[in-house]
Amino acid sequence: MKKRSFSELRQDIVSGDWVAIATARAKRPHAFIQSRVRQWYQPKATCPFEDPQEFGNKPPVLLYPRVRPKHDWWIQVIPNKFPVFHPGVCPPEISYGPYKTMEGVGFHEVVITRDHDRTIAEFNDFETELLVRAYQERYMALQEEGCVTYISIFHNWGQAAGATIYHPHSQLIAIPVIPGDVKDSLTGSERFFKKYKQCAHCVMTKWERKEKTRVIYENEEFIAVCPFTSRTAFEIVVSPKTHSANFEIMSGESRGLFAQALRTSLLKLSKALRNPSYNFFIHTAPCKKRSDYRFYHWHVEILPKTAIWAGFEIGTGIEVNAIRPEDAASFLRKQK
Repeated sequence: MKKRSFSELRQDIVSGDWVAIATARAKRPHAFIQSRVRQWYQPKATCPFEDPQEFGNKPPVLLYPRVRPKHDWWIQVIPNKFPVFHPGVCPPEISYGPYKTMEGVGFHEVVITRDHDRTIAEFNDFETELLVRAYQERYMALQEEGCVTYISIFHNWGQAAGATIYHPHSQLIAIPVIPGDVKDSLTGSERFFKKYKQCAHCVMTKWERKEKTRVIYENEEFIAVCPFTSRTAFEIVVSPKTHSANFEIMSGESRGLFAQALRTSLLKLSKALRNPSYNFFIHTAPCKKRSDYRFYHWHVEILPKTAIWAGFEIGTGIEVNAIRPEDAASFLRKQK
């Protein structure tokens, strides 16, 4: 086998999906230690994101100043100190017996907001819009890199959601392959479009607006619903009401309305479930320069951690949801 690299992509010969082997991330303190008494809260004095450069992080690749003079920044985007993928020359696929591997070339960045104790649910609309703008700006920059095929934008909040640092932050990971979950979403959307000559998400949005039972929030351009086929309790999907495949091309006015829908959804979830752990991620078409994905419809999926996968879920991929999406949506709508 070839010499071990910083990180590596390996392809499953049955599903065709890629997995990332990133042993370098084991350098993170306490990476594999499990402890029932471990404290989630981290004081500012020991927080690596309170003053990122003071804690040995690289200079920001993007910085937005803060309106209040007390602090000199509101958002900064930095390279991840323990990246899953690292910059490099575009990697070739390498055969290893029946398998294929590829060096883990890409980019891994952290989007840090200034306040140590305020989550996105507690932001105002302007602050949330700036965060979304940072997502877009870094997406536009990274998609110009030669090896980048897909850019994942995601946010982990809470230990159960995999966050290892208390200070609120999001991440961007740019990679040279299309992830399996995204590939399935693209394939299903294209199949529906070819059969019905319509976008699947547009059809779902039209139906949800008509029924209203699963809608938790709606403004001029965006809608937030508990999906009919929710995989987890209180799952929320936020999507544009008009068709668009690419998150990054959203205009400034639309960005403000999206920020409003995202923040409101997170606020309702926080109030309903008393600040649960959750993940949200943006599903968007692969980088525009690669191919035509006009059949796709970008959206955000918010998945609160309300249960743990057991043998059935892991073995079949069928999630068991303990609450009807209609009931979840009704409860969320009541949260002000």
